[in-house]
Amino acid sequence: MTRSRRQRSTTESLLSIVLLLEAVLLFFVTLAFFGLKTLAPPLAFGGGAAFVVVILLTILALRWPIGVVIGWIVQAALIALGLLNPVMYIVGAGFAAFWIWCFVRGHQIDRKRREYLESTPPEGEPT
Repeated sequence: MTRSRRQRSTTESLLSIVLLLEAVLLFFVTLAFFGLKTLAPPLAFGGGAAFVVVILLTILALRWPIGVVIGWIVQAALIALGLLNPVMYIVGAGFAAFWIWCFVRGHQIDRKRREYLESTPPEGEPT
């Protein structure tokens, strides 16, 4: 017996992509902070790993409203990394803009999909 997969919303899918890209970005940011001696090695690698874990858990939580809230907090934290390296203000703001675009566009697509499904009779039913 096979179990059917849960249907993910477009918003959830788009926001998951943004967070996954941010997790990859944080790997390189961690290496940069270590290489530039911005942070001590244990703090750079430990903090980077913890941030990546938070992002990956946030991806799993996106199906609930709290996951989206945590995602917004992640965006603010990414921008706040600019305190350690000013380039992160620009990079964080770019990813936050990408997050906002995906959030807005995903909701638009999901709304249009709901409207379409509500106005279209299911297959097999006479019209």
